Amino acid sequence: MTRQTLSKEEIAGRLRRIESLPTLPPIVSRLNQMVTDEDVTAVKLGQVIEKDQVLTSKLLKMVNSSFFGFPQRISTVSNAIVLLGFNVIKTLIVTSSIFEVMQSSDVGLFEHSLGCATAAGILARKCGIKNPEEISTAGLIHDLGKIAVRAELPKEYQHIQKLVNEKQIPMREAELEVLGIGHPEIGGYLARQWNLPDRLVIPIETHHEPSKPPGFSSISAVIHFADILIRAVGFGYGGDPWVPALDHQAWVRIKFGKTATRQILEELDQKLAELGNLTMEIHVD
Repeated sequence: MTRQTLSKEEIAGRLRRIESLPTLPPIVSRLNQMVTDEDVTAVKLGQVIEKDQVLTSKLLKMVNSSFFGFPQRISTVSNAIVLLGFNVIKTLIVTSSIFEVMQSSDVGLFEHSLGCATAAGILARKCGIKNPEEISTAGLIHDLGKIAVRAELPKEYQHIQKLVNEKQIPMREAELEVLGIGHPEIGGYLARQWNLPDRLVIPIETHHEPSKPPGFSSISAVIHFADILIRAVGFGYGGDPWVPALDHQAWVRIKFGKTATRQILEELDQKLAELGNLTMEIHVD
């Protein structure tokens, strides 16, 4: 096994600094306080967000993207908050800068993430899971750890990519050799640092081990299957060319019959076609 280049403590210390790697909007700290206030309204929250024109533009472009699949265009932040909920809005705000960086530096992973968000939303609705928009958002940020490693640990990232190509192994296996920790755990660590809810954090941490969490196994199973589905259809690039094995227990939780599976694939094919111009759709000028 390749010698680990950094201790877990060193990795954690360097990842803490990613909070300014792209800089998180100063407005986030205020929004974090507001969303814990039971008396705060969507209108009040929207008024705060709309004071930042760049953030408002990013947010509305993401909300109106195909992976959320709303039939009508959402034109105001307050409407977006009502439709998506505080957790999703907060997550999109926190991660908007991250995805701007990813869009410019790793289009393949950007497309894979959007595709996974799309598939996760479709699967969540078919499974009857509450708040499918949150599941879409979990799909969008499931590979957050890969972005973090590339941004904050560039030498280690190059070593990981070298192992993927030379040994023909999955990216997570190469991460474990080089770092002693994989992108799911790293992504989960960052999401917790940003105080994102467990409904989003746990699927990030367990999308390769969806049977692990007791309380969120259905959500983790959906993200796990969405990731596999998007890799199988070849939309975007998740860092290696292989399709992960499907976890049996996860499949048991969300298993679909032939008719439902055909409907899911048809809807996914349509949505992915709509995402064909995705870099223009969410691009910030």
